[in-house]
Parts: sequence; C-alpha cells; structure tokens
Amino acid sequence: MEDTRVQNNGPRSTNWKDNKKWLKIGLPVAAVALIGAGAIGYTYWNEQQRNEQANDTGHSFVDALENQEYSQLSALVSPESLETIDYTAEEVVERYETIYGGIGAADITVENVKVMEDEESEQFSLTYELHMTTSLGELEPQAYEAVLQETEEGFRVDWSPELIFPEMEPGDTVRIRMESGERGDILDRNGEILAGEGLAWQAGLYPAALGEGEEREDNLQTVAEAFETTTERLESLLSAGWVTEESFVPFAIVEEGETEEVPGVLYQQTTARTYPLGEAAAQLIGYVGEVSAENIEADPTLQPGDIIGKSGLEATFDERLRGGKGGQISIETSEGDVKKVLQEAPVENGEDITLTIDASLQQTYFNGFDGQSGAAVVTEPATGELLVLASSPSYNPTQMTRGISQEDYQAYAEDENTPFLPRYTARFAPASTFKVLTAAIGLESGATTLDESHPITGLTWQKDASWGNYKVTRVSPVPTEVTLEDALVYSDNIFFAQEALEMGPETFMEGLQKFPFGETFDLPISMNPAQITNSGEFDSEMLLADTAFGQGELLMSPLHQAIFYSPFANGGDLVLPKLELQAEPAGTSQPIEPETAETVKEMLIQVVESPNGTAHALNDLPQMLAAKTGTAEAQETEDGTKNNGSFLVFDPQGNSFLSLVMMEDRGGSEVVEAFRPVLEQTLGQE
Repeated sequence: MEDTRVQNNGPRSTNWKDNKKWLKIGLPVAAVALIGAGAIGYTYWNEQQRNEQANDTGHSFVDALENQEYSQLSALVSPESLETIDYTAEEVVERYETIYGGIGAADITVENVKVMEDEESEQFSLTYELHMTTSLGELEPQAYEAVLQETEEGFRVDWSPELIFPEMEPGDTVRIRMESGERGDILDRNGEILAGEGLAWQAGLYPAALGEGEEREDNLQTVAEAFETTTERLESLLSAGWVTEESFVPFAIVEEGETEEVPGVLYQQTTARTYPLGEAAAQLIGYVGEVSAENIEADPTLQPGDIIGKSGLEATFDERLRGGKGGQISIETSEGDVKKVLQEAPVENGEDITLTIDASLQQTYFNGFDGQSGAAVVTEPATGELLVLASSPSYNPTQMTRGISQEDYQAYAEDENTPFLPRYTARFAPASTFKVLTAAIGLESGATTLDESHPITGLTWQKDASWGNYKVTRVSPVPTEVTLEDALVYSDNIFFAQEALEMGPETFMEGLQKFPFGETFDLPISMNPAQITNSGEFDSEMLLADTAFGQGELLMSPLHQAIFYSPFANGGDLVLPKLELQAEPAGTSQPIEPETAETVKEMLIQVVESPNGTAHALNDLPQMLAAKTGTAEAQETEDGTKNNGSFLVFDPQGNSFLSLVMMEDRGGSEVVEAFRPVLEQTLGQE
C-alpha cells in the first residue's frame, strides 16, 4: 500500500514541480523571443528604409537627367567619388550642360531604371538606359551603371564621367564635328534661281596689316565704321585661338563693287545665299539668317552658327531646304585620340523647290509700280498657278541675310510705306472690280436681266428718306436708262446698289457664299480669309447696297480677288491657287453657270473696247482683253480721302493669264494707265 501511495502521490508532486520549473524557464525564453522578434522587425524596417532611400536617390538622379535639370545633380552625387577624380559638384553640372548642350541633346528619356542591392556586400547599384536625339538625329540607347553610396545624409550616386557617356574617363571630352548639307534652291517655273548659292566677296581682317597699339585701334575703328559693325566684335574675332598674324579672319559678306580699300582688310571670293530678283520678290521669298537663342530653344537640334530661313518661303520651307546635318560625335582623350564613336550620320543636301512663279514676269510687274505702293497677282486661270506675287515698296533681302545695320533695319521698320508688308495678301475693300460678282449673282438669281434698264439721273441716289444722310455716289453720269452692260462699262455704283436691293439680302448672301469667303487656301503663305461683312449678315440696306459695288465691310486681298474672279476666265469654274509647281491641283468649284460667266466676260471685253469703258486705254494693244477697274475709298487723311485703285484684266480668248493689280492712292483708271506698258511688254510672253 505504501508503494501504491508513493506511486499515487509521485506523479502529482512531479507535475507541480515541473510546472514551476518550466515557468521559471519560460519567462526568460519569452523575453528573448520578444527581443528577437523586435530586432528582426527593426532590421526589416531599417532595410525597408534603406531601400526607399536608395530608390529615391536613384530615381531623382535619372529624373533630373530626363528633365535636363542638371543643377539638381549636384545634391545627388557623393563627395567622396568626386574627390577621387578631382571634380566639384558644380563641375559635374557644367559638364552635363556643356556636353549635352553642345551635341544638341533633346527628347531625353530614361528606361529600364533599376535600383538593386547586392545581398553579400549589401551595396546598392543603379542601372538605367538613356535615349536621346542629338544634332545628328536619334542616338543609339546608352546603358549606365552606378554605385549608390550610403552616407550620413542618405544615399548618393558615386559619380564619374562614365555617367555622361559610357567609357568616358576624367580628362576625356566629347567632340561633335558637324557638316551641314547644301541648302536647296528655290526656283521659278523655268528653273531660274529665286534663292540659291551665288558668288560673293568675303571681307576679312589681316592682323599683320592692322599694326600695333594706337595704330591698331585706329585701323579697327576705321574698319568698324566702313562695315557698320563694332570694334568689340572685331576684337572678339581676332582673339580666337586659331588666329595668327597671317590669318584671314572673315567678318562680312559684301557685294561685288563694294570691295573698297580699308586698312587691314582683304577680300576673297566665296559663296553666299543670293536673291537674284532682290526687292522684286523679297516678301515672297524672304531671307535666311543665323539662328537666335530663341530658335535654338524652340529646336534644340540647331546650334549657334546654323543658318535657317527667317521669313517668307525661306522660313516656310526651311526644313525641306535645309536638309540634314552630317558628322560625328565621339569621345576623345586629352591627346585628341578618338576613343569611341558615339554617333555618325551622312550629310543630306536640302531639297530644291520649284515654284509656279515666272521670274521675268515678277520683275516686270514689280518694276511697273516704280516705287509706288501696291501689289500685283498674275495667275494662269485654268490651272490656278500663281505666276506673279509682287508687292511694292520692298526691301533688300541680301542685305538682311548678310548683316543689316541697326540703323538700316530701323529705317525699314519705321517706314510708313511698310516695305515688309506683302500687300498681295493684305486685305482691302475690292471696290468696283467686285461688281463682276454682283452682276453674276444677279443674273443667276433672275433679279438682273440683260434687257432690263434702270432710270438713273444725277451723281447720287438713295432709296428713301429712311437712309438719312447716306447716299450712293457714282463718279460720272451714264445714259439715263442704264443696262447691266452700261453699268459695267461705266462702273455705275447706283445700278448695282439698286440690283442688290432688288435681290434682297438672303439671295445676295446665298450667291456670295458659293465663293470661298471665310476659307483658307492650301498655300505656303499666310493670308486671312476674305470677308463679306463683320457679323456675317447684312445688318442694313445701306450695307447691302455698299457691298454690291465692293465697299461696305468687304475685305479681300489682291490674291483673293484673282481667285474669286477666275470663273469669268474659266467658263464658270473657280480654280484654287497653287504656288509649288509639283503640287497636286488644289481643286475647283463652280459658283456660277458657264452661260453666266460667258455673258459677264463679253461685257468685260466692252469695258476695254467701248470708248466709254474705264479700261479703254488698253484697246489699242495687240491682244483682245477683258477688264474691270475699281476705286475704293480706303482712308480719310488731312488731305482728303485716300483711295486704292484696282484693275482686273485677263485674256478672254487664250485664257493665258489673269492679273489683279492694286495701287494705293490711285484711281482704277490711273492703275490702267500705269500698267499699260507692263501689259504691252508682256502680252504673248505669259
């Protein structure tokens, strides 16, 4: 029994003692476990923090590159790595700006960015791929790798020149050798050069002949005055590293015959952009010049010294004319040896562009203005090809290209006759030439008939007293009973005002809207659309009447008029214009019926053949012509009303040309007289 008791009590005694024992052991184990778990948690948290910091630094670095905000790099590179290669953070920024800027780096994007930790070394690295375009085009993607060094301030990029371009080392540089393709020519329809390379004379300083000290200063001052430049600019050119006493230091392009003797200046023949028509086509062709800082900012592929189109078609067609640059971008050692070629591109010459313009006609029509303000447009009606776009007065494009003085430029800019303005696209009231449209719309609507006549007396007329002081005025009395033909021959404002009222605003507007008012044309020149009224409606009977004879709120350029009047030469077809010879036809429409066009054309022949016609001065020319004149009240001045005269004329038989000439401060008949010699000279040559 005793054994049994012991056996029975033994287990109870042992369990209690064991529980106590395990309690004593378990408390420290749990504490250790808690401490261990906390340590593991802290380690994990700390590792996460390091990962985040490393990633932030790596992505900030590549973001700065992608956004070309190089100044932000100075705070992201490790000082220790810079000390190793003897660089400062500011020099790092400067290297990126100089090298990437020098090669025209643009469209920089960074791809495949990775920030990774090596498990053994616990060191982070940054890898990425850089894409960019340069002045030579798209550069092959560049792969980079850098160590992210952990510092007290956080992670920083261990920087070396290899992060500009792989394989670069301290002392290496990146060099770009550029060669521009030859700029394309702008040609007329017969292959004559309107803008292209020609011979010129280059003026250059000859240092050995400038003398020393005060003599040198005096000679440079003489040169500066003779060539309208500054001594500071000349000194800057002479300070270039390549200049020796025997060097030829070019500083200006001059015309043949302007090679005057100046101390210390020599001349040599060279090539330069030339404009054979000069002032006769300046607004149309434009000119080239050296790029500005604004040009480079807009197009980073451009570099200082590049030549681009600055105005006119030289600017519009610049990319096609300029072609593509060629050359090489390479990494070079401090000894000048090529270590690696980063990019090569062949030179591409610019495209030659052939216009529909006839250079001979352009010059002849420009000469016809004899310095007076005006514009001329000549077309080939059946094709819409523009043979002449001339504007007077004008400017010298060669002078603009080769360096115009501030004084001469100001003289152009402040000239009240606005020589930079292309008047062939400037909008004016078309005046009585517009009556051809009113006549056609009246005939098409049935409101106007050939046998109808209006009893008109006197030089003024108004519908009734509701018009107040407004009256329609005509220049000279015509037959008491005025027909449509009479009204065109004599250019009678009253007849057309009455016809417009008879048609009514809706019918007249509907007829006008068959013509391309409000539309832009597919031309490489800027031009605002033609306008009927300011509001798009006829707000009064007076405005309706004024519009009928080409006044009111009508706005049309000489080019618009030549286009809008083409149906009378083309059997009712309006042919849209084109300026580039190889371009597809721009299209046609038919705003009036062929019978209407023929009827009006026959009446326009009478404007020339009738002794009473406003263009009768052309009747003795060797070719039949159809014409219409117009005189618009353009501007009130202290000396009275300033008029613009317009003159439409075309070949009604051969359909070889249609011309619209506008002259400021002239009447329509005066324009006929001024351009009669031009027609006499050119008939049969178009």
